[in-house]
Amino acid sequence: MSIQWTPNLSVGVEHIDDQHKVWFEKANGLFEAGKERKAKEYINTMIDFLDEYTKQHFKDEEAYMEEIAYPELEAQKRAHASFIKDLTKLKNDYNESGGNILVIINANKMVIDWLTNHIKNMDKKIGEYVKTLD
Repeated sequence: MSIQWTPNLSVGVEHIDDQHKVWFEKANGLFEAGKERKAKEYINTMIDFLDEYTKQHFKDEEAYMEEIAYPELEAQKRAHASFIKDLTKLKNDYNESGGNILVIINANKMVIDWLTNHIKNMDKKIGEYVKTLD
């Protein structure tokens, strides 16, 4: 199952949407690498990149929400922290399994579900809130 950004996931805030598109692209690259049985080092590099990119994206998104005085910022921060914990667990599970590709493939659904649900149920509200500021 590939993970792709689609227009219905647009938040309506350009820099957030742009980062989401990159996130989907990188996550998809990780899952494809898992399916293609790429080397453990390659997959570790992909996980590391995804981990760093996710942290940077969340930091940027939270700074923007602070800037616009977004009322649900704390709920967003909790959701972000939870996902970062899940990514760390994925990385640890992968390494502890000796690089078992199934760990990555099984994580695919978790990541897709979290990301699409988070964008649809939480991030889209940021765009709705921004519209009320005009």
